[in-house]
Amino acid sequence: MPDKYEFIVNPKSRSGMGKRIWDTLELELKKRRVEYKVYPTERRKHAEKIASALTSDNERHRIVVLGGDGTVNEVVNGIRFPEKVILGYIPIGSSNDFARGLRIPSDPSEALEIVLNPRRVMDMDIGTVSRPCGTRRFAVSAGIGFDAAVCHEVSVSWWKKILNRIGLGKLSYAVVALDRLKKDRPAEMHITLDGERELVFEKTYFAAFMNLPFEGGGFRFCPDALPEDGLLDIVILSGVSRLKALFLLPTALVGKHVLFRGVTILRCRKAEAETDRPMPIHTDGEPLFLRNSIKAEIREEKLKVIVG
Repeated sequence: MPDKYEFIVNPKSRSGMGKRIWDTLELELKKRRVEYKVYPTERRKHAEKIASALTSDNERHRIVVLGGDGTVNEVVNGIRFPEKVILGYIPIGSSNDFARGLRIPSDPSEALEIVLNPRRVMDMDIGTVSRPCGTRRFAVSAGIGFDAAVCHEVSVSWWKKILNRIGLGKLSYAVVALDRLKKDRPAEMHITLDGERELVFEKTYFAAFMNLPFEGGGFRFCPDALPEDGLLDIVILSGVSRLKALFLLPTALVGKHVLFRGVTILRCRKAEAETDRPMPIHTDGEPLFLRNSIKAEIREEKLKVIVG
């Protein structure tokens, strides 16, 4: 294991609280005489470039991300040789589904303690989404339809900034989700599993391809998803009225939506979804362009992650 820690810090995460939290943690690192370097991000996609530059030497690295799920997504996409990286995480985002799924404490000081004194390092699966313009990795989830539309709107929503300031940032996803259910029009969706089995879903609101159980600030869309089983867990909401979809949303917070008709859970290594019209797509909550198809899969490569 490398001796030095490399911190990639998003100072603007949680509406600007990232810098204040990092300043506090840095004092603790200095107090303990921990050897480290810090790389603050300055703009979107900067964390990806930093991670790429750090890992381009094909040497071993211990990288710690301080930010939200979007920052994690950028770093995971930037890492050049995943098998030679140990990733730690200090969650200070709005949704923190990566931390929630890996049982990493939400308190930054407790998360730092786990990073400095790890009890377990997991060989975590990495998901990928392929589309005509390229491939993106994801650590938490990818999706097409309603859930992606929510992620798109939250990324620019004033609700997120307001709720972040009072420590309720994850509620921004619920607020936007309720609004999107009134606006979004469901589509017909064809899903092919592992290149063989094809399923057709009428009046589909979304399909989420999950590596971890949680998405959207704590919605337990795939309660049984495991990040080291080499499989995608897929949740599809289809064939229900808007009113029932609205009712199902809060039940997803505790994973009980899976008991209702209209919710389908599938498991495979790779899947392809096609819709009859373009729909929003996301990876780890980061918006991509509208598409009418998405290919998601779990690759052979693994990433070592310090977990709670």
